[in-house]
Amino acid sequence: MLTRTATQTVSSNRSFSHASKAVPPFGLQECEGMIEMMGAPMPFARNAEIYGEGEPAEYLYKVVSGAVRTSKILADGRRQIGAFYIAGDLFGLEIGDEHTFSAEAISETKVVMVKRTTVMTMAQRDGSLARELWAATGRELRNVQGHVLLLIKSAQERVAGFLLEMAARNRSADFVELPMSRQDIADYLGLTIETVSRTFTLLENSTVIAVPTARRIEIRNRSALSRLNS
Repeated sequence: MLTRTATQTVSSNRSFSHASKAVPPFGLQECEGMIEMMGAPMPFARNAEIYGEGEPAEYLYKVVSGAVRTSKILADGRRQIGAFYIAGDLFGLEIGDEHTFSAEAISETKVVMVKRTTVMTMAQRDGSLARELWAATGRELRNVQGHVLLLIKSAQERVAGFLLEMAARNRSADFVELPMSRQDIADYLGLTIETVSRTFTLLENSTVIAVPTARRIEIRNRSALSRLNS
């Protein structure tokens, strides 16, 4: 719902309009910043809705800072988190014309919003952008497949897999910075918050990880964590 207000700002942003009409050809190494050049940054407060489930998928989004979660409320009232997105990640990619999940800012977050039609038009003229979008779609599909496989594992395996995933995305072998809460993690892994907390404690007591703060996890035995996830 907040997207409606934000999109009005984007639409009236003169720099956005100019950039969307005159983006020069880019090489593969420059694709990372193309979305920022084509769109306009929009701030979202903690827990603010970026777009809602079932709303038209008119924009693509890229996280500049902060973090985003996508979620769906199930028929029994439970919340299922579909994915987490951190700085540099694209989200809002949809096969159809509507969003299948809602998206919310986990913390104070800034995202770049770009008209979907603008991106598709540019991709037709710029092969590098087309390849970047294809790669982003492939990453999204792999993440969905990995999430599905994770949900059939034991609680310990799920938590281990989640920590390894976040460590890889943070590009760190030694620690994980978690922007999300334990409840968010539980809803992502299909567990209760008590089970997630108990599993963190079990891994810490086994010296596989250390938990200096609620949002920072140090990986002390990566091989043991990987074995738990296999």
